[in-house]
Amino acid sequence: MSLLVAPHAMPSSRGLVANHLRAGLSTGALADLRDDWEALVDAARDFSGAAVELAALSGHELPGLAAFLDEDPWLPFRFVSVHAPTKHVDTGDRALARELAALPPVVDAIVLHPDTLREPEAFRALGRRAVVENMDARKDAGTTVAELEALFELLPEAGFCLDVAHVWSLDPTMALGHELLDAFRLRLTHVHVSSLTPACEHVPLLGAHEALFAEVLERCVDVPWILEAA
Repeated sequence: MSLLVAPHAMPSSRGLVANHLRAGLSTGALADLRDDWEALVDAARDFSGAAVELAALSGHELPGLAAFLDEDPWLPFRFVSVHAPTKHVDTGDRALARELAALPPVVDAIVLHPDTLREPEAFRALGRRAVVENMDARKDAGTTVAELEALFELLPEAGFCLDVAHVWSLDPTMALGHELLDAFRLRLTHVHVSSLTPACEHVPLLGAHEALFAEVLERCVDVPWILEAA
């Protein structure tokens, strides 16, 4: 299956995503500001006050984020998500779940990657703030309706984050996106939006992909869309 980006497609600067009133930015897109949470929040606010995803993608980033949030900073966003660590986690799932559950109530959602969960039931501690994201073609879990259904049986209160680029990496027709929404639309909390490189790295959304993703995104207009690349 080819993951190649259309060579002549230009980054999308207007259209469905640009006009979505609840679009926001993932701080994971701002690698040059990593670990400076005040600067990351300022940059995300300059992009949009509608939503933000505070991305603690490495385990060593979570304590700094927790300390920042414990200071009760002004967060001018209507929706605040935290992306839980997916690498360099030195503790087990139960300890990580306790750290995440201790994040203050200003955090609306906490995104989890199915392929990193060794004890999924530990994350019941997050209650309704637990949000499971569908995975890309590189991953061995969380890519299909059946795999996600099994996880939701263990986390019955969890929400769902649809990553449209992850869908595309598995199914360029985007039929999988509709299958996931048919199954989990009532759990949907927000959407991740970007394009992907052949190595499944997030890059700014291309116009060709925005057009391809449109029918799926139009089913999600009532939830925030988080851009995973600036």
